[in-house]
Amino acid sequence: MISIDSIYQKVLAVANKEQRGYITPQEFNLFANQAQMDIFEQYFYDLNQFLSMLGNDTLYADMVDILEEKIEVFHTLDTISGSNNEFDLPNDYYRLAQIRSNGVEVEKLTHKKLLNAINSPLTTPTLSRPAYYVKDTRIIAFPDTINSIDVNYIRKPIKVNWTYVVLNKKALYNSSALDLQDFELHVSEEVDLVLKILTLAGISTGTELYTTASTEDKKNVQQEKLK
Repeated sequence: MISIDSIYQKVLAVANKEQRGYITPQEFNLFANQAQMDIFEQYFYDLNQFLSMLGNDTLYADMVDILEEKIEVFHTLDTISGSNNEFDLPNDYYRLAQIRSNGVEVEKLTHKKLLNAINSPLTTPTLSRPAYYVKDTRIIAFPDTINSIDVNYIRKPIKVNWTYVVLNKKALYNSSALDLQDFELHVSEEVDLVLKILTLAGISTGTELYTTASTEDKKNVQQEKLK
């Protein structure tokens, strides 16, 4: 977890230093959530890149371990009940990892391959050899007698929220608010979060923060990959 107040204060400090005006709590929350999703989605792009370069290189193996550790916190297991062998994916779903039915792994197929399997007596799905495909936000499982599945998936980060009270027309941090939400990203992402939020603030206001933060952001990403 990364304190949302810590990030907000750093963003405000840089904005004030550059004399670029005040970033409101509403603007900050909007930019902060976009920045968190950008970094979160980058994990998967980078993981694919490093996996493709693995070979015997321990540097890439180390980077894979680091990225998998960062993603691990978002792994979730949920039991879902359905009807007519259809199951709604959880609202916070981002990527599926594995589906099981009565302890048996359910094989993922394309719709076309599943139809072909169903039409063949030798390959038609059974309770001991189940299969599924994804349609929009639903899982369609076979055989159609399956009414419950265990879904192992990677969820999206919870939306952050810097909570506050207004005193003398000034927003003050409220750490006891029930809807307060810190960042769920790995603590190593603190610098990236600040830079990305400043970049987004620069885009919205047309200031030089965009150029400055973008340059620093790219430099930081390259340094992270070389570690």
